[in-house]
Amino acid sequence: MLESINMQEIANTYLYPWGTKIALSILIFIIGIYVSKILVKILKKALNNAGIENILVNFISSIVNWLLLLFVIIAALSQLGINTNSLIALIGAAGLAIGLALQDSLKNFASGVMLITFRPFKEGDFVEAAGTTGTVEKITIFSSTLRTPDNKEVIVPNGPIYSEVIINYSARENRRVDMVFGIGYGDDIKKAKELIEKIIGEDPRILKNPEPLVAVGELADSSVNFEVRPWVKTGDYWDVKFDITEKIKLSFDENGISIPFPQMDVHVDRNK
Repeated sequence: MLESINMQEIANTYLYPWGTKIALSILIFIIGIYVSKILVKILKKALNNAGIENILVNFISSIVNWLLLLFVIIAALSQLGINTNSLIALIGAAGLAIGLALQDSLKNFASGVMLITFRPFKEGDFVEAAGTTGTVEKITIFSSTLRTPDNKEVIVPNGPIYSEVIINYSARENRRVDMVFGIGYGDDIKKAKELIEKIIGEDPRILKNPEPLVAVGELADSSVNFEVRPWVKTGDYWDVKFDITEKIKLSFDENGISIPFPQMDVHVDRNK
């Protein structure tokens, strides 16, 4: 009889209350996980409809998913009667410590979000950023990958990119090719100008509008410098620059027009 009473008391005092708490805690955890998944799916759909990049959508969704999971775990532990205030304080302190230790990474992350959101450049653009010039191959949350003209892969943290000047050479459809050609003071200026204009006019890649500029820009120490500024499609920039430079040099040579180079005259006084 005593054993029966003791077992009944133990069941009423411990088994039933704790069994109920554990069952409710498990139920809260299961329902919480299910609701979290639904909320994350809704968030993903809303972000995709807003036109946000997939990489940023996935990252934000992952962060929200972990935060919801943490909330569900705390709620389940609270149902068991566990004091979660100390746990929350511990998580907050750990978050602060991690934040201080990862300041640079967080800066790169914030800059990556800004780059992906405002898109100062995209994959395939030729840019100059953070002291590096190259074609953008990949943009991630923490860094961007550029391929230099000599085919080197450069991984640049997003923090320096967004905090400095970004030059996007591919952003506009057309670009102006700025070139300078010098001739000697004794050469025929009109003839040189006619030769340059002929070469510019015969190249089908050079745009008629805006009209190319060929003008005397400077009377330098040892040369008369022509400013040559044709407009081209952005993709033709380097080909046109190299071709025009070569053609003008060959044309000047054929027509007896010199391209002077810096000289220094040294006078020796033999009387001393």
